[in-house]
Amino acid sequence: MSPSPFFFELSGEHGSLCSAEAMGCLRAEAPGFRALSSGPGYFIASFEENAVEPIADRISLTRHIGRHLGSFSPNDLSGLGSIRIPEGTFSVRCRRFEGMMRDIDSQDLVRKLGKELSVSNDVRLKDPDIEVRVLMSDMIHVFLSERTVDRESLENRKVSERPFFSPISLHPKYARALINLTGARKGDLLLDPFCGTGGIVIEAASMGIRAAASDFDSEMIAGTRENMDFFNLDLEDSDVLDISEIGPRFGPVDVIATDPPYGRSTKTGGEKIDSIYARAMRSFSEVLRPGGTAGVVLPHELDPSPLKMDGLHVQRVHGSLSRYYHVLRN
Repeated sequence: MSPSPFFFELSGEHGSLCSAEAMGCLRAEAPGFRALSSGPGYFIASFEENAVEPIADRISLTRHIGRHLGSFSPNDLSGLGSIRIPEGTFSVRCRRFEGMMRDIDSQDLVRKLGKELSVSNDVRLKDPDIEVRVLMSDMIHVFLSERTVDRESLENRKVSERPFFSPISLHPKYARALINLTGARKGDLLLDPFCGTGGIVIEAASMGIRAAASDFDSEMIAGTRENMDFFNLDLEDSDVLDISEIGPRFGPVDVIATDPPYGRSTKTGGEKIDSIYARAMRSFSEVLRPGGTAGVVLPHELDPSPLKMDGLHVQRVHGSLSRYYHVLRN
Protein backbone atom coordinates (compact mmCIF):
# COMPACT_ATOMS: atom_id res chain seq x y z
CA MET A 1 0.00 0.00 0.00
CA SER A 2 1.55 3.29 -1.09
CA PRO A 3 1.08 6.63 0.71
CA SER A 4 -1.60 9.03 -0.55
CA PRO A 5 -2.33 12.68 0.26
CA PHE A 6 -5.01 13.08 2.93
CA PHE A 7 -6.84 16.25 3.90
CA PHE A 8 -7.69 17.23 7.49
CA GLU A 9 -10.59 19.68 7.69
CA LEU A 10 -9.75 21.30 11.02
CA SER A 11 -12.33 22.60 13.45
CA GLY A 12 -10.49 25.92 13.47
CA GLU A 13 -10.10 26.63 17.17
CA HIS A 14 -7.08 28.50 18.36
CA GLY A 15 -4.50 28.85 15.64
CA SER A 16 -1.74 26.28 15.52
CA LEU A 17 -3.30 23.94 18.08
CA CYS A 18 -5.44 22.03 15.55
CA SER A 19 -2.70 21.33 13.01
CA ALA A 20 -0.23 20.48 15.79
CA GLU A 21 -2.69 17.93 17.13
CA ALA A 22 -2.96 16.37 13.66
CA MET A 23 0.84 16.13 13.54
CA GLY A 24 0.90 14.43 16.94
CA CYS A 25 -1.68 11.87 15.80
CA LEU A 26 0.38 11.19 12.68
CA ARG A 27 3.54 10.65 14.73
CA ALA A 28 1.67 8.08 16.79
CA GLU A 29 -0.28 6.26 14.05
CA ALA A 30 1.62 6.93 10.79
CA PRO A 31 5.27 7.52 11.74
CA GLY A 32 6.42 7.55 8.10
CA PHE A 33 4.07 10.39 7.16
CA ARG A 34 5.11 13.45 5.18
CA ALA A 35 3.56 16.86 5.84
CA LEU A 36 2.60 18.48 2.53
CA SER A 37 0.76 21.71 3.23
CA SER A 38 -1.24 23.61 5.82
CA GLY A 39 -3.27 26.78 6.01
CA PRO A 40 -6.40 28.30 7.51
CA GLY A 41 -8.63 25.44 8.58
CA TYR A 42 -6.70 22.58 6.99
CA PHE A 43 -3.66 20.31 7.06
CA ILE A 44 -2.52 17.97 4.28
CA ALA A 45 -0.16 15.02 4.75
CA SER A 46 0.88 11.91 2.84
CA PHE A 47 0.55 8.55 4.61
CA GLU A 48 -0.88 5.06 4.15
CA GLU A 49 -4.65 4.70 4.10
CA ASN A 50 -4.77 2.17 6.93
CA ALA A 51 -3.80 4.96 9.36
CA VAL A 52 -6.97 6.98 8.66
CA GLU A 53 -9.18 4.98 11.05
CA PRO A 54 -6.89 5.04 14.11
CA ILE A 55 -6.18 8.74 13.58
CA ALA A 56 -9.88 9.59 13.27
CA ASP A 57 -10.62 7.57 16.41
CA ARG A 58 -8.32 9.71 18.54
CA ILE A 59 -8.23 13.19 17.02
CA SER A 60 -10.51 15.87 18.52
CA LEU A 61 -9.94 19.23 16.78
CA THR A 62 -10.66 17.98 13.23
CA ARG A 63 -14.06 17.65 11.56
CA HIS A 64 -13.34 15.39 8.58
CA ILE A 65 -10.42 13.38 7.15
CA GLY A 66 -10.27 12.17 3.58
CA ARG A 67 -8.33 11.76 0.37
CA HIS A 68 -7.21 15.10 -1.08
CA LEU A 69 -8.55 15.55 -4.62
CA GLY A 70 -7.07 18.93 -5.45
CA SER A 71 -6.68 22.60 -4.53
CA PHE A 72 -7.70 25.33 -6.95
CA SER A 73 -7.53 29.09 -7.34
CA PRO A 74 -10.98 30.72 -7.37
CA ASN A 75 -9.83 32.53 -10.52
CA ASP A 76 -9.21 29.28 -12.42
CA LEU A 77 -11.58 26.40 -11.77
CA SER A 78 -10.76 24.55 -14.98
CA GLY A 79 -9.00 21.87 -12.95
CA LEU A 80 -12.31 20.73 -11.42
CA GLY A 81 -12.89 18.70 -14.58
CA SER A 82 -9.87 16.52 -13.80
CA ILE A 83 -11.26 15.30 -10.45
CA ARG A 84 -12.16 11.62 -10.36
CA ILE A 85 -14.08 9.83 -7.62
CA PRO A 86 -14.88 6.13 -7.05
CA GLU A 87 -18.03 4.51 -8.40
CA GLY A 88 -21.26 5.32 -6.56
CA THR A 89 -23.68 8.13 -5.87
CA PHE A 90 -22.30 11.38 -4.50
CA SER A 91 -23.14 14.70 -2.89
CA VAL A 92 -21.07 17.86 -2.55
CA ARG A 93 -20.85 19.75 0.74
CA CYS A 94 -19.13 23.13 1.03
CA ARG A 95 -17.81 25.03 4.05
CA ARG A 96 -16.44 28.55 4.07
CA PHE A 97 -13.68 28.84 6.67
CA GLU A 98 -14.20 31.84 8.95
CA GLY A 99 -15.80 34.00 6.26
CA MET A 100 -13.00 33.62 3.71
CA MET A 101 -13.66 34.09 -0.04
CA ARG A 102 -16.74 36.22 0.59
CA ASP A 103 -16.85 37.26 -3.06
CA ILE A 104 -17.22 33.63 -4.22
CA ASP A 105 -20.75 32.15 -4.42
CA SER A 106 -20.45 28.81 -2.59
CA GLN A 107 -23.64 27.41 -4.12
CA ASP A 108 -22.41 28.23 -7.62
CA LEU A 109 -19.16 26.44 -6.78
CA VAL A 110 -21.09 23.38 -5.59
CA ARG A 111 -23.12 23.37 -8.81
CA LYS A 112 -20.00 23.59 -11.00
CA LEU A 113 -18.27 20.73 -9.20
CA GLY A 114 -21.46 18.66 -9.15
CA LYS A 115 -21.88 19.12 -12.89
CA GLU A 116 -18.35 17.85 -13.56
CA LEU A 117 -18.71 14.83 -11.27
CA SER A 118 -22.19 13.91 -12.59
CA VAL A 119 -20.65 13.01 -15.95
CA SER A 120 -19.58 9.68 -14.45
CA ASN A 121 -21.50 9.48 -11.14
CA ASP A 122 -25.12 10.02 -10.10
CA VAL A 123 -26.04 12.73 -7.60
CA ARG A 124 -27.86 11.72 -4.42
CA LEU A 125 -28.23 14.46 -1.80
CA LYS A 126 -29.48 12.15 0.96
CA ASP A 127 -27.32 9.20 2.08
CA PRO A 128 -24.92 9.19 -0.90
CA ASP A 129 -22.20 6.57 -1.27
CA ILE A 130 -19.59 9.33 -1.49
CA GLU A 131 -19.39 12.73 0.18
CA VAL A 132 -17.19 15.22 -1.65
CA ARG A 133 -16.30 18.15 0.57
CA VAL A 134 -15.09 21.61 -0.40
CA LEU A 135 -13.28 23.94 1.99
CA MET A 136 -13.11 27.57 0.92
CA SER A 137 -9.98 28.92 2.57
CA ASP A 138 -6.78 30.34 1.07
CA MET A 139 -7.69 28.20 -1.96
CA ILE A 140 -10.62 26.01 -2.90
CA HIS A 141 -9.74 22.61 -1.46
CA VAL A 142 -11.63 19.49 -2.56
CA PHE A 143 -11.43 16.16 -0.76
CA LEU A 144 -13.27 12.87 -0.44
CA SER A 145 -14.56 12.56 3.11
CA GLU A 146 -13.61 9.15 4.51
CA ARG A 147 -14.16 9.76 8.20
CA THR A 148 -16.28 12.26 10.09
CA VAL A 149 -14.70 12.71 13.50
CA ASP A 150 -16.99 11.74 16.39
CA ARG A 151 -17.06 14.88 18.53
CA GLU A 152 -20.38 14.03 20.19
CA SER A 153 -18.83 11.36 22.43
CA LEU A 154 -16.47 14.02 23.79
CA GLU A 155 -19.49 16.11 24.80
CA ASN A 156 -20.83 13.06 26.66
CA ARG A 157 -17.72 13.04 28.86
CA LYS A 158 -17.58 16.76 29.65
CA VAL A 159 -17.38 17.99 33.23
CA SER A 160 -21.11 18.26 33.91
CA GLU A 161 -21.64 14.62 32.86
CA ARG A 162 -19.27 13.22 35.50
CA PRO A 163 -20.37 12.19 39.02
CA PHE A 164 -17.44 14.10 40.56
CA PHE A 165 -16.42 17.38 38.98
CA SER A 166 -14.95 20.81 39.38
CA PRO A 167 -15.84 23.65 37.00
CA ILE A 168 -12.10 24.28 36.53
CA SER A 169 -11.37 21.50 34.07
CA LEU A 170 -10.36 21.19 30.43
CA HIS A 171 -13.11 20.24 28.03
CA PRO A 172 -12.54 16.64 26.84
CA LYS A 173 -11.65 17.81 23.31
CA TYR A 174 -8.79 19.92 24.69
CA ALA A 175 -7.70 17.21 27.14
CA ARG A 176 -7.52 14.80 24.22
CA ALA A 177 -5.72 17.36 22.04
CA LEU A 178 -3.13 17.79 24.81
CA ILE A 179 -2.50 14.04 24.85
CA ASN A 180 -2.27 13.95 21.06
CA LEU A 181 0.31 16.77 21.04
CA THR A 182 2.67 14.40 22.86
CA GLY A 183 2.35 11.67 20.19
CA ALA A 184 1.37 9.12 22.87
CA ARG A 185 0.69 5.65 21.47
CA LYS A 186 -1.64 2.86 22.56
CA GLY A 187 -0.02 0.93 25.38
CA ASP A 188 2.17 3.84 26.52
CA LEU A 189 2.09 4.70 30.22
CA LEU A 190 0.80 8.25 30.74
CA LEU A 191 0.89 10.09 34.06
CA ASP A 192 -1.17 13.12 35.07
CA PRO A 193 0.50 14.35 38.28
CA PHE A 194 -2.05 17.17 38.78
CA CYS A 195 -5.04 15.00 37.95
CA GLY A 196 -7.82 17.05 39.55
CA THR A 197 -11.09 15.31 38.68
CA GLY A 198 -9.46 13.05 36.10
CA GLY A 199 -10.41 14.62 32.77
CA ILE A 200 -7.05 13.87 31.13
CA VAL A 201 -6.75 10.27 32.33
CA ILE A 202 -10.35 9.62 31.24
CA GLU A 203 -9.40 10.59 27.68
CA ALA A 204 -6.08 8.71 27.81
CA ALA A 205 -7.70 5.47 28.92
CA SER A 206 -10.47 5.81 26.31
CA MET A 207 -7.70 6.05 23.67
CA GLY A 208 -6.07 2.78 24.76
CA ILE A 209 -3.26 4.49 26.69
CA ARG A 210 -2.38 3.19 30.14
CA ALA A 211 -3.29 5.97 32.58
CA ALA A 212 -1.87 6.80 36.00
CA ALA A 213 -2.83 9.74 38.23
CA SER A 214 -1.59 11.61 41.26
CA ASP A 215 -2.55 14.76 43.15
CA PHE A 216 -1.65 16.24 46.52
CA ASP A 217 -5.39 16.44 47.37
CA SER A 218 -6.82 13.05 48.42
CA GLU A 219 -10.35 14.20 47.48
CA MET A 220 -9.22 14.61 43.88
CA ILE A 221 -7.76 11.12 43.72
CA ALA A 222 -10.98 9.64 45.13
CA GLY A 223 -12.99 11.67 42.62
CA THR A 224 -10.79 10.58 39.71
CA ARG A 225 -11.27 6.94 40.64
CA GLU A 226 -15.03 7.49 40.87
CA ASN A 227 -15.12 9.12 37.43
CA MET A 228 -13.03 6.38 35.83
CA ASP A 229 -15.36 3.73 37.28
CA PHE A 230 -18.38 5.69 35.99
CA PHE A 231 -17.04 5.49 32.41
CA ASN A 232 -15.89 1.85 32.84
CA LEU A 233 -12.25 2.80 32.31
CA ASP A 234 -9.18 1.31 33.98
CA LEU A 235 -6.80 3.43 36.02
CA GLU A 236 -3.38 1.79 35.91
CA ASP A 237 -2.16 3.40 39.15
CA SER A 238 -2.88 6.36 41.43
CA ASP A 239 -1.59 7.94 44.62
CA VAL A 240 -1.82 11.03 46.83
CA LEU A 241 1.53 12.74 46.36
CA ASP A 242 3.29 16.07 46.29
CA ILE A 243 4.70 16.79 42.85
CA SER A 244 8.28 16.26 44.11
CA GLU A 245 7.47 12.64 45.01
CA ILE A 246 6.31 11.34 41.63
CA GLY A 247 9.74 10.24 40.34
CA PRO A 248 10.47 7.37 42.72
CA ARG A 249 6.79 6.41 42.91
CA PHE A 250 5.87 6.18 39.20
CA GLY A 251 9.00 6.35 37.06
CA PRO A 252 9.78 5.74 34.36
CA VAL A 253 6.69 6.77 32.37
CA ASP A 254 6.42 7.34 28.62
CA VAL A 255 4.28 10.47 28.68
CA ILE A 256 3.07 13.21 31.00
CA ALA A 257 -0.09 15.13 30.15
CA THR A 258 -1.33 17.58 32.74
CA ASP A 259 -3.19 20.81 33.40
CA PRO A 260 -1.61 22.10 36.64
CA PRO A 261 -3.55 24.40 38.96
CA TYR A 262 -3.72 28.14 38.40
CA GLY A 263 -6.06 30.98 39.37
CA ARG A 264 -7.06 32.61 42.63
CA SER A 265 -9.13 29.66 43.88
CA THR A 266 -6.29 27.16 43.48
CA LYS A 267 -5.14 25.24 46.55
CA THR A 268 -1.35 25.56 46.82
CA GLY A 269 -0.70 25.15 50.51
CA GLY A 270 0.66 28.71 50.59
CA GLU A 271 3.39 28.04 48.01
CA LYS A 272 3.71 30.48 45.11
CA ILE A 273 2.36 28.96 41.94
CA ASP A 274 5.51 29.54 39.87
CA SER A 275 7.53 27.73 42.52
CA ILE A 276 5.24 24.71 42.09
CA TYR A 277 5.74 24.87 38.32
CA ALA A 278 9.55 24.96 38.70
CA ARG A 279 9.49 21.95 41.03
CA ALA A 280 7.17 20.19 38.59
CA MET A 281 9.62 20.59 35.70
CA ARG A 282 12.39 18.98 37.74
CA SER A 283 10.09 16.13 38.77
CA PHE A 284 8.90 15.62 35.20
CA SER A 285 12.52 15.15 34.14
CA GLU A 286 12.98 12.52 36.85
CA VAL A 287 9.83 10.52 36.12
CA LEU A 288 9.92 10.60 32.30
CA ARG A 289 11.95 8.01 30.43
CA PRO A 290 14.75 9.40 28.24
CA GLY A 291 13.11 10.81 25.11
CA GLY A 292 9.71 10.85 26.80
CA THR A 293 7.34 13.73 26.12
CA ALA A 294 5.18 15.99 28.25
CA GLY A 295 2.14 18.08 27.34
CA VAL A 296 1.57 20.77 29.93
CA VAL A 297 -1.10 23.50 29.97
CA LEU A 298 -0.14 26.68 31.85
CA PRO A 299 -1.46 30.26 32.04
CA HIS A 300 1.79 31.66 30.61
CA GLU A 301 4.92 30.51 28.81
CA LEU A 302 7.34 28.79 31.15
CA ASP A 303 11.05 27.97 31.12
CA PRO A 304 10.81 24.15 31.07
CA SER A 305 14.38 23.44 32.22
CA PRO A 306 15.70 20.79 32.53
CA LEU A 307 13.27 19.63 29.80
CA LYS A 308 13.49 20.90 26.22
CA MET A 309 10.69 22.80 24.47
CA ASP A 310 9.35 20.99 21.37
CA GLY A 311 6.38 23.26 20.74
CA LEU A 312 4.16 25.98 22.19
CA HIS A 313 0.54 26.68 21.19
CA VAL A 314 -1.67 29.43 22.60
CA GLN A 315 -5.41 29.05 23.14
CA ARG A 316 -7.23 32.34 23.74
CA VAL A 317 -10.01 31.54 26.21
CA HIS A 318 -11.28 35.01 27.09
CA GLY A 319 -9.90 38.48 27.76
CA SER A 320 -8.06 37.61 30.96
CA LEU A 321 -7.10 33.99 30.27
CA SER A 322 -5.00 32.23 27.67
CA ARG A 323 -3.83 28.65 27.91
CA TYR A 324 -0.29 27.85 26.78
CA TYR A 325 0.07 24.26 25.60
CA HIS A 326 3.74 23.33 26.13
CA VAL A 327 5.14 20.25 24.37
CA LEU A 328 8.32 19.19 26.15
CA ARG A 329 10.88 16.44 25.70
CA ASN A 330 13.14 14.79 28.25
